[in-house]
Amino acid sequence: MYEDFKVTDRWTGEELHCSWKGTVVAIATRHADATDIRFQVNGRAVWIALPNTAWVEQKHRTGKVITDYLAAQIGGRYLKSLVESGYDNGREMYTMTVDEVLEQADAVVKEAGRTDNLPSLPVINEDIAPERVFGRLPADNAGPVQLPPEHVVL
Repeated sequence: MYEDFKVTDRWTGEELHCSWKGTVVAIATRHADATDIRFQVNGRAVWIALPNTAWVEQKHRTGKVITDYLAAQIGGRYLKSLVESGYDNGREMYTMTVDEVLEQADAVVKEAGRTDNLPSLPVINEDIAPERVFGRLPADNAGPVQLPPEHVVL
């Protein structure tokens, strides 16, 4: 969905390739109460900062949590909307509000149908799903992680 996508810049018509590169809790890195989602956009780093209070508010409003997978999709969908609307001006970091995070989360889950359908992260190889290599992933909350057979080559 939004972990690796192409979008056309509204003003230049340039096609931008956006790919998720990582998620960092910003408390340690920049002393901010946020979680930063890093994307590579045609070779430049772009960070989307999601306020950590959005996790609390999502749980309070819906009883559901924002997973790492969902956070990456939220950041990607937001980045795509910035570029399509012409708001992306080449900045390195964009900060979302709590309401924007919750709106994007609702939209992503609606598009996916349910959170089980969200693409897995990390993107190790676009031709191989991580579950095939690692078995079930730790964030799946379905018991112990199964290690891949010895003969699997990464």
